[in-house]
Amino acid sequence: MSGRLADHTIEQNWQAYAEDEHAVWRLLFERQQKLLKRRACREYLDGLQQLGVAAHGIPDFRRLSDILDRATGWRIVPVPGLVPDEVFFAFLAARRFPSTCFIRRRDQLDYLQEPDVFHDIAGHVPMLMSPVFADYMQAYGEGGLKAVHLGHLNHLARLYWYTVEFGLIATDEGLRIYGSGILSSAGESVYCLKDSHPHRLRFDLRRVMRTQYHIDRYQETYFVIDDFAQLFAATRPDFAPIYREISVLPEISAEAILPEDRAYAGFVSGKKEGPRVSTARV
Repeated sequence: MSGRLADHTIEQNWQAYAEDEHAVWRLLFERQQKLLKRRACREYLDGLQQLGVAAHGIPDFRRLSDILDRATGWRIVPVPGLVPDEVFFAFLAARRFPSTCFIRRRDQLDYLQEPDVFHDIAGHVPMLMSPVFADYMQAYGEGGLKAVHLGHLNHLARLYWYTVEFGLIATDEGLRIYGSGILSSAGESVYCLKDSHPHRLRFDLRRVMRTQYHIDRYQETYFVIDDFAQLFAATRPDFAPIYREISVLPEISAEAILPEDRAYAGFVSGKKEGPRVSTARV
């Protein structure tokens, strides 16, 4: 890929991908789509189809951007990797999604700590075809710029983590995945819905912003939204008073259950909900 430009973007240079890089994409895509047919939310599956993202190889960002732009006004900007927080938020606020261009090696198929093109394009981008989710992402970017200056980026980062990356949604067909960190992970796409270990809690903005998370293992807790309108509504208030409110409260560990937590569909650590747990670790 060509050098970084002043705005932190690069050229994708699609023609430069080696055949083995396309082969890794095919392997990842085919494996994941078999898992996601009855696990991913309908908005994701529809977006994937509408974009024409498929198994034949790494997509050309320009083609995807043209489709996205017509649907929701978003475009993809290629970046060399993680970009500074303010740059990232400014991209989102302008309806520009920053995507890496490199793809993981064959020995990294099951885990990669940093985002690659499969995570960004096959995980994130299909959700941007949903108008409500696309608006949420823009609002998140605008909120991120404010959070940086208010000194509460850690609280807002947790909202992104537990929604955009690892969010679950309640549907008429049951619990479904919309978070890209799960959608691009073969193991976690099964674990998050079926394993008895993690907590599956109803979404609560303040609870989410206080909850720590792990970056090197499957999640201890997932937050479940009722629909994307609920998610977008969560970004409408001025977060400044919320930041002040939660800044004096203790952090909540990733595995904690609080007495006031509401479990999804009777789940508390995968077991049928009984009496509220009162021995939370915070």
